[in-house]
Amino acid sequence: MVELRPSLDIVAPFFNESASASAFARLLGELEAAVAQRFGMTVHKILVDDGSRDDGAVRFSQALTGSWEIVRLSRNFGKEVAVLAGLDQSRGDMVLIMDADLQHSLDISLKLIAELVAHPDIDVVFAQNDRREASWRRSQLARLFYSLINSSQRFDIPENAGDFRVMRGAVARALTSLRDKRRFNKGLFAWAGFRQKALPYSPESRASGTSKWSRLNLIAFSLEGFTSFSVIPLRLISLSGLLAALAGALYGAKVFFEVIFYGIAVPGYPSLLVAIVLLGGLNLTLLGLIGEYVWVTLSESKDRPVYLVRDVVRSVAPVDRPEPGTSNR
Repeated sequence: MVELRPSLDIVAPFFNESASASAFARLLGELEAAVAQRFGMTVHKILVDDGSRDDGAVRFSQALTGSWEIVRLSRNFGKEVAVLAGLDQSRGDMVLIMDADLQHSLDISLKLIAELVAHPDIDVVFAQNDRREASWRRSQLARLFYSLINSSQRFDIPENAGDFRVMRGAVARALTSLRDKRRFNKGLFAWAGFRQKALPYSPESRASGTSKWSRLNLIAFSLEGFTSFSVIPLRLISLSGLLAALAGALYGAKVFFEVIFYGIAVPGYPSLLVAIVLLGGLNLTLLGLIGEYVWVTLSESKDRPVYLVRDVVRSVAPVDRPEPGTSNR
């Protein structure tokens, strides 16, 4: 009877990474050889083309070796969804999620796998960015974000932890059951629980191109996290309204006593204008924030598929593997 070797699936979403395709394919080849030598594991590579507008999928298909598949989505759904599409296709004993822009190095990938192999009691090992290159202002904003989003939660979202992680197959299968349409993977990974361990790392420089995350995208992504996993923004606005009402009551009492005891004339236009602007601003802010939560609720209630697959390209002689679940759930 032939004993099956444990398997590792590598999930790597990409978007317009044509320039780095050859280099990343070489890195995957080196990682596959190292994993086979050090851990005796077979490797299957799952790349997810998130609606790229270049020929990255073609270049990857020409450069990849061994057992691989490229899942091409029908359009750009975003990295968070592309990760889910890769997990849907995975069925290995372990699953490694990494980026295709070469910022996740061979050494740190092997360290993640080695940590999970060495500790059977651990379910997930995630890489935690030490943010050495980040400015002081950005570091403080990130710290404030995690402090707020983790308030009043039964779980904590680790600071500066992204998708770069390795997990056991059971964890990957559990994560595919979370079919949120508006996805915030940091929160979903933390919400799922399991026994997790952090491993600090410093990302490598991009091989080519620039980051797809602009400041506006980061702000929108942070708002996505708040509306998906925290009620703190609503409570802060409610508290602001309460403080404004209290300030108004105190000001009204001050005016009343000045008129009754000192005969001071009540100021008219300036105080009225300040009150209107303050209360109007608070109301509009609250309405906008409620609108964000309503939009998330509406998106989830439509029950559309999280993503659609255009096609799947596989290696000529893939390793015999069980069939994955339906990918268009």
